Amino acid sequence: MWPDLIQKSKDGGLDVIETYVFWNLHEPVQGQYDFGGRKDLVKFIKTVAAAGLYVHLRIGPYVCAEWNYGGFPVWLHFIPHIKFRIDNDPFKKEMQTFTTKIVDMMKNEKLFAYQGGPIILSQIENEYGNVEKYYGPTAKSYIDWAASMATSLNVSVPWVMCQQDNAPDPIINTCNGFYCDNFKPNSDKKPKMWTENWSGWFLSFGGGVPYRPVEDLAFAVARFFQRGGTFQNYYMYHGGTNFGRTSGGPFIATSYDYDAPIDEYGLLRQPKWGHLRDLHKVIKQFEEALVATDPTYTSLGKNLEAHVYKTSTGRCAAFLANIDDHSDATVTFNGKPYHLPAWSVSILPDCQNVAFNTARINSQTTVLEMKYTKTYDQAADESTDSSEISESEWKFFTEPIGSINTTFKNVGLLEQINTTADSTSNQGSNADASFKLENVITLSSGQNRIDLLSATVGLKTYFDALTTMTLCNRTSPEWGRARNG
Repeated sequence: MWPDLIQKSKDGGLDVIETYVFWNLHEPVQGQYDFGGRKDLVKFIKTVAAAGLYVHLRIGPYVCAEWNYGGFPVWLHFIPHIKFRIDNDPFKKEMQTFTTKIVDMMKNEKLFAYQGGPIILSQIENEYGNVEKYYGPTAKSYIDWAASMATSLNVSVPWVMCQQDNAPDPIINTCNGFYCDNFKPNSDKKPKMWTENWSGWFLSFGGGVPYRPVEDLAFAVARFFQRGGTFQNYYMYHGGTNFGRTSGGPFIATSYDYDAPIDEYGLLRQPKWGHLRDLHKVIKQFEEALVATDPTYTSLGKNLEAHVYKTSTGRCAAFLANIDDHSDATVTFNGKPYHLPAWSVSILPDCQNVAFNTARINSQTTVLEMKYTKTYDQAADESTDSSEISESEWKFFTEPIGSINTTFKNVGLLEQINTTADSTSNQGSNADASFKLENVITLSSGQNRIDLLSATVGLKTYFDALTTMTLCNRTSPEWGRARNG
């Protein structure tokens, strides 16, 4: 699957593949590492390199990503006196150990750019600036430590921190969001970079299917490069599926389709994939001009802008933007009229002829249709020869209940995560879990507080004011009667 997805990304005009490194996937038990099968990070990076693409390795090791615990392994929770993502020695020790492990693996396989490999960027931490204020006065010292620790590993490629305005030198602070054209790095010595351009959004149980029009996505990309951008990455370009217990929470679905240009099943989502491919082709026509100098800005009227790039040899490229989201406009540029649809950017690789407009789609448009297919129930038909099963047929199997050697009973309530260290897929039966509790309690005059504790669907992925893992959360109960007694 990797070669096909990577080739489709390359055909779509990408130069770099970003990938997170999931700590709990690779170190499920403290000190025991797993890089086999679909967890083979080295093989994945080498597959990207074989396609002629580069890699941005986002080590984290906190990654969020709507992933279980944001990538943290559950065993961290059991280390005495640990607090996460703060100036805490037990946490920093484990974070440094894992980060060093990954870096050493990459070095041993000669995968960094200075070794001739594809890795041109690395990331430490993840969107910490969004929650830094909740961590108190030691938050900045933690970020400074993380930066120092990362640079001490001598990877000889730039390190970035996304959403971290106070990232210390030489760490490059980058932008995540739907639009990043207004973003500026915290030093004029750092390039303007966009690590996450959200192509859609993740899916929650009970929520609608997220959708972002490709016209808007292309507009965001063009505006970013129009205003001095140097690097942008789609999050996601292919979203895929969160298998097993990897989907985080609360209430995040297993589908991570993200309305991405390559959909959950590896199929091209048109016209999103094709329209972005056409945009990438045009931008690459004048790469030399984009990196030669900062653009020159000219106002063409209210909400109408031109940015021009010129090289020392006279090469010229221009972006004309209409940032009004309702009204079309006609502007005059270099003595010629140009029609600009609302909320669009026209790109002129030679400062004269329009090669692309973000609001005009010329690529293929397709409509996917869901069709029924045959299934094969192995449990019901053990006599069927597996060679007769088509690869396109769905297969489902009966999952046996654990043997007597792996089950136990307890008088009283058990909390699943603490009991099993997150190593089980279920606890108890699949029967209706609803229940009604009636009990006589004594209330004092004035305000009374009643706490109910309940496990959530999916384990928390985003740590804000919390410095340790939240294993349970209160939900909204249905209240009956309460009386003084």
